[in-house]
Amino acid sequence: MLLLVPGLHAQYRNALQDLDDSETVRALKEHVATLSAAQLEGRKAGSEGERMAADYLETKLKEYGIDILSTGREFGVAATPDTLHSLNVMGLLEGWDKALNQHYIVIGARMDNLGMDTLTVNGEATRRIYYGANSNASGMAMLLELAQKLSYSRTLLRRSVIFVGFGASHESFAGSWYFLNRVFEKDADKIDAMVDLDVLGGGAHKLSAFTSANEDLNTIMHALEGELLPVQAELASAQPYPSDNIVFYDREIPSVLFTTGSFPEYGTGKDAYDIIDFEGMEASLEYIYSYVQRLCNGQKPLFRNDSVVKEPVPADVYAYSDVEVKPMFLNSQDPRTFMERWVYQYVKYPKYAQENGIQGRVLVTFVVNEKGEVKDVKITRGIHSSLDDEALRVVSASPKWRPGRHRGKKVKTAMTIAVDFKLDKKKGSFGINGIKIN
Repeated sequence: MLLLVPGLHAQYRNALQDLDDSETVRALKEHVATLSAAQLEGRKAGSEGERMAADYLETKLKEYGIDILSTGREFGVAATPDTLHSLNVMGLLEGWDKALNQHYIVIGARMDNLGMDTLTVNGEATRRIYYGANSNASGMAMLLELAQKLSYSRTLLRRSVIFVGFGASHESFAGSWYFLNRVFEKDADKIDAMVDLDVLGGGAHKLSAFTSANEDLNTIMHALEGELLPVQAELASAQPYPSDNIVFYDREIPSVLFTTGSFPEYGTGKDAYDIIDFEGMEASLEYIYSYVQRLCNGQKPLFRNDSVVKEPVPADVYAYSDVEVKPMFLNSQDPRTFMERWVYQYVKYPKYAQENGIQGRVLVTFVVNEKGEVKDVKITRGIHSSLDDEALRVVSASPKWRPGRHRGKKVKTAMTIAVDFKLDKKKGSFGINGIKIN
C-alpha cells in the first residue's frame, strides 16, 4: 500500500507547489492522496478498498509509535444476500498516570465511503468513483497526524488514548457500535470522552465543534480562547450530518464532533484530493491537539450536569395523582394552562446558555398549599445552573392557584413540571411539550 504513494503524488500534485510545505502538510497530503486514491475504488464498506485503507492506517499508527489492538478487529454486518465483513483499526497510546491511565479518550474517524457505480455517458458505460477525499480521508489523515503529535508528548498525557478507524460507518455506524458494544462492552464506563474527526478538509475558518451542548466540553473551548492558536473552533448548535459520535452519545459518553461541515462535492465523485485545504487542516490540527490534551489531563467531563433530588414527601403533602380535586391555575385543572399562561410567558433564555448552546429539560417540583400558594420549589433534575435558576425564578413567582381538595378538605399538593429550553439557530425559543405531572 505504501508503494502507491509516489505515483499518487504525481497524479494529484505539482512538486514545485510542495517546496514550501511544512512537514505536517506534506504528511497530510500523503495520507489523503493514498486514502482517496482510485485504487481504493471509493472504500465501500466490506470492500478490498476499505481493507487497504485499514492496512494503511495500521501501518502508519505503528510507525508513529502507537500500539495496535488486534482483539475484535473483524466484524460482520447483516446484509442482503450475504454478511458484509468489515473491520476496525484500533491503536492505544498509554497515559503516564497510574490513577488515570485505565481511563480513555477515544479518537475516531470513519474509514469507508460510498464505493463506486456505473454511469452511461454518450451511450457508453463509465465507472464513477466516490473518492471521499474530504469525506473522510481528511478525518483519517487528521487522526494519524494527531496520533503522531500525541505520541511525541506521551509523557504529558495522564489518560490513555485509543485511536479508532471505524469500518462500515455508512452501514448504520456498524464499526463504532461494534467497538463500543462488543470490543469495549465491559469497559465502556472507562471511556471518559470521545472525539470524532469527520470532514476536516474545508478550511480552518470553517472548523466547528458539535458538543451536544455539553457544558464541560464547552468549557474546554472557552479555555482555549485564551491560547495563541492559529484557529479557534466555532461552537455548532446543530450537528451538520450524522457521524459515529452519535453511538457514543447514545451510551451517555460525552462526545465532540470536529468538522468543517458540509460542502458542495459531498457525496459526489468530485470529492477528490484537489478540493482539500491542507494548510487549513494543519491549523485545525493544532486546535484539536490542544483540545485533546486538556481532555486527557483535566477532570472527567460529565454527560449531564444534573442531579435528581430524592427527598421523603411530608405526611401532610399529597401527590398530584392522589388528590380527588386537582389544583387549578386560572380556573383550569390542565397543567398546560400554567405552562402556557405563566411559565412560557415570563421565562427568559439566559444569555450564557444561549451563547454556549445549552438546552434541555428542567424538572421542577413544587407544592400548592392550602392557601393556593406555590411553596417549596426545587429542581429535581437540572441541566445547568443558568437554566435551573431561571426555571426556579419563574415558578416561584407564580400567582395563587386554587388548592387541591381531598375528602372535602383543602390539602397541600405536590406537582412536578418540565420546563423545556430549546434553541434555534437565530434565537432562544421555548417548547411547551412534554409536561410531566406526578
